[in-house]
Amino acid sequence: MTVTLVRGDITEQAVDAVVNAANSSLLGGGGVDGAIHRRGGPAILEECRALRASRYRGGLPAGEAVATTAGRLPARWVIHTVGPVHSLSEDRSHLLASCYRSSLLLAEELGARSVAFPAISTGVYRWPLDDGARIALTTVRDTRSRLEQVKEVRFVLFDSTAYAHFERALRESGA
Repeated sequence: MTVTLVRGDITEQAVDAVVNAANSSLLGGGGVDGAIHRRGGPAILEECRALRASRYRGGLPAGEAVATTAGRLPARWVIHTVGPVHSLSEDRSHLLASCYRSSLLLAEELGARSVAFPAISTGVYRWPLDDGARIALTTVRDTRSRLEQVKEVRFVLFDSTAYAHFERALRESGA
C-alpha cells in the first residue's frame, strides 16, 4: 500500500472512497463536512437521513464509520467518521485512531482500492496538527496488514501548514 500526501481539495479527488470528517448528526456542517455535502449534492444527505432514521437515531458516535454514495463527487463512496473534540483533560487519542482504522476497514469491506482522508479533528475540533498527523499515519501503518483491497491511502491537506506536519509525521512513522 502506498501513502501519499496532497495539498488540495478533498472534494476533487478521483478515488474510490473519500472520508468525511463528519459531525455526529450526519446532516452536513462546516469545513470538510459542508464541502462534501455541497459538492456531492442531495444524494449524500438523503442516505445520511436514512441512516439517522434507522441505525443511528442518536447520531454516529465518535470513532465509528459509515458509508454512503458519493453523489456528484469523483468517488464511489463517502465514508463518514466523527472525530473527537480535543481535550486537555481527557486523552481521546484512541477515538481519533479509531476514525482512521474504522474508515480503512470499511473501505476494505466495500472493495475500495483508493481512499482519501482529510486531517480529521484538526480544524474546529482543535486537535493539534502534529499529534493528529502522527496518530493518522501510525494508525494507517498499523492497519495495513489487515487490508488486501486498499492499495492507496491519500491524505488531502488543505494548506501548507497541515501538509508540513503530515510530511514530517510520514517520515517519522515509516508508513
